[in-house]
Formats: sequence, structure tokens, C-alpha cells
Amino acid sequence: MITKGEILQTIEMIDQQHLDIRTITMGISLRDCSHPDVKECCRKIYDKITRCAEKLVETGEQIEREYGIPIVNKRISVSPIAEVAGSCETEDYVPFARIMDKAAQAVGVNFIGGFSALVHKGFTCGDRKLIRAIPEALATTERVCSSVNVATTRAGINMDAVAEMGRVIKKTAELTADNQGFGCSKLVVFANAVEDNPFMAGAFHGEGEGECVINVGVSGPGVVHHALKACKGRPFDEVAETVKKTAFKITRMGQLVAQVASKRLGVPFGVVDLSLAPTPAIGDSVADILEEMGLESVGAPGTTAALALLNDAVKKGGVMASSHVGGLSGAFIPVSEDAGMLRAAEKGYLSLEKLEAMTCVCSVGLDMIAIPGDTSAETIAAIIADEAAIGVINNKTTAVRIIPVPGKGVGERVDFGGLFGSAPIMPVHPCSSAEFIARGGRIPAPLNSLKN
Repeated sequence: MITKGEILQTIEMIDQQHLDIRTITMGISLRDCSHPDVKECCRKIYDKITRCAEKLVETGEQIEREYGIPIVNKRISVSPIAEVAGSCETEDYVPFARIMDKAAQAVGVNFIGGFSALVHKGFTCGDRKLIRAIPEALATTERVCSSVNVATTRAGINMDAVAEMGRVIKKTAELTADNQGFGCSKLVVFANAVEDNPFMAGAFHGEGEGECVINVGVSGPGVVHHALKACKGRPFDEVAETVKKTAFKITRMGQLVAQVASKRLGVPFGVVDLSLAPTPAIGDSVADILEEMGLESVGAPGTTAALALLNDAVKKGGVMASSHVGGLSGAFIPVSEDAGMLRAAEKGYLSLEKLEAMTCVCSVGLDMIAIPGDTSAETIAAIIADEAAIGVINNKTTAVRIIPVPGKGVGERVDFGGLFGSAPIMPVHPCSSAEFIARGGRIPAPLNSLKN
């Protein structure tokens, strides 16, 4: 039974602590849209997306009004386009991104993800064509997001793909130089990518998913921060218990929205992703939570331990609240999208190396980080390789969303606007990794991959 006190508490979380549903994401399989003719394949893609998602935005807005719960984004994820377009007789995959963008605009969603390829063990012809198309695709579309999975614990790290993605990121930044390299904010390079992630820019509808599904991503860093204020000076056991109870409440709200949306749209409910996804708004920061635990600033010694506690407690609380928890689930640490992370980075308290260490215990990895525009493709590839290694060895998802801002150097600042926020240009290690990246091949899977 839901009590009056619990209702009032939830209202306070929404009104004063930035609690929201970050996204309702409809996953759509496009596997039946394959066709040798490009125009016919694009037509089928457009028709299926617009048919399945016709009422997605309308339904989300109805739920917002009826329940008083903010739903920040309505999004779509589709099957990896490299697989859908593989049978097409064309070398140019940019039209597929443009038809995705057109369909997203037609149904009114904020973003559409799935201009993706899975190349952790090797490339198909379609994979190579899609990866070549990414820079132009992101430069000429507004709502399309792209991802490439270059490593898994079972397969190891495809270093040829890692090297190629370093070059793709550089070219994407160059083609969107008039917008400060913004195209790179819509591109994620993964290790151990998940199939049911509702968050952009890395969402795609995986092979193991059904025909159509509703996934919901919840977010409440401000709620967790507020709850921890009552734990000032208390032992970490109590801190963890407080985070668990708070995550439970947040996830229950997400489960409610997911079930209502699923019923109204006639689409199966997939998962609730209970990630703590910050925004640039003051009071909606993961960094603030870590500092509430006693750190003078995020980035100080103890930051990784604090983040580990937070990530684990969020998952424990969320799992008890929903029978279907999935996606990434944990804490995100994007620099430009978190006011506290931005503050620490500008003061020099938070470095690329410390963020890499934090990756070992958080949901994703190096996220929305601006670096000098003259950073080499090989250095970017080596950063991707380091993150992939963390994911592969620790059997977890890691990712890189990094932006080499053309014409900008260390100490300058870039403003992307909206939920993407702003960020300082962070320094990158000056030593070269070019010879390392030039080796190519595959870094073998670790021993812990042998679980059969």
C-alpha cells in the first residue's frame, strides 16, 4: 500500500531534487527491413519506425500530465544498421542515417540510436561501410546517434577497429568544426556493449531483443545527494543503506512509468535502467554525491572508493524494486553534463587519468570529455584501448565519448548547450602511442573469458 507520506516524499523529489524519468526509449527491430535496393531498404526502415513509434511521444506526454512525473526525453533505438544494410548493393551508408533522422523527426523523438556496428571480433563488409560513413552521417543529421563495439570479454579487443575509431573521431570532429566538434558527442566506442541500453548516444536494439520493446531510464542524482545530507559523519554502512533505499524509490517510479507506457502502446516492457545520469543543472550532480561523502572535491584520493560504493548501492536498491533491471544501471560520470565534474575539471582536481581509474567502478567510462583539437588519432585510439582493456578484464561495459575540439587548447572552454552542457579542454598525456596502435591485430581475450 502506498502511503500519503510516500506520495508527498515523491512530489518533493520531483519538485526540489531533480527526480525525473530521463528517457522512454522504444527499441525497434529492423531486421525485416533488409533489401538489396537502397531506396527500398530506406523506405522500409522509415515506414517501420514511424509505424511503431507513431504514438510514443504523445503517450509519454500523457503520462507526464497524468502522473506529474517529468519525462525528459523520448527516444528510439534500432537494430545495428551495419547488419540491416549488409545486403544492400551500395558503398555509401549515409542515406540510412538520413532516413533514420527523417523518421525520428516525423515522430518527434529527441534522438534515435543504432547507426552502429559490432566489430569486437572482426569486420563484415557492412561494418566497414558503416564505420566509414559515421563522420558524414553525424555531420549531416540532427538526431542520429552512433556506436561501435570494439571489444568483449569473450573475444578480446579488436585493435584494428580501435585504430580506425581514433581516425573516425578525428574526422567527425573536423566535419563538425563549425559546431565545436559536436558530432563526436553523438558517437560512443564500447567494450561489452549491452543490447537494452535506453541511454544515448550508445543505444541500439540488440539481436537478442524482441520485435519492439519499451525501456525506461531513470535518474535521480539530486535525490541521492539530498538523502545523504542526513548521513553527515555516519559510517559507510549507513551511507550504503541510505543510497539503496533511495535507489529503490527511484526505480519504483521508473517501473510504474514503464508499465503504463508499455500497456498504452501495446509494446512489451523491457527493462528499467536505473543509472544516475546527471545534467548541467545545479543540484543534479553525481560529483555532489561523492563530495557529500566527505571528499573536498571529486578527483581527490578516495573518489574511486566513493564511486564504487555509490554504484553498488544503486544497483542493489534498484534490483529489489524491479524484476527487470537492465541497460547500464549505475552512475554516469560525464564531465560536460555534470556541474560538479565540470567544476573539478576546471580547477585541475580531475584529470583524464583519474577519470580512467573511476571507470573501473562506474557504469560507463570516459564520457563527454573535451580534449585539444590537435590530439592525434593514435592517441585517441590508445585512450579507447585503455578503456576497452578495463571493460574486458573486469567483464563490464566501458565506453569512450571524447571530443577533440577543433582549434581549442588546454585551458579553453567549449559550450555544447542543453543537456550536453559545457566543458574545459582537458590535457592529454604528451607521449606518443603511435607505434603501439600501428601493431593492429587483436588483443586476446583474458583467461576469465573461459567460463563454459
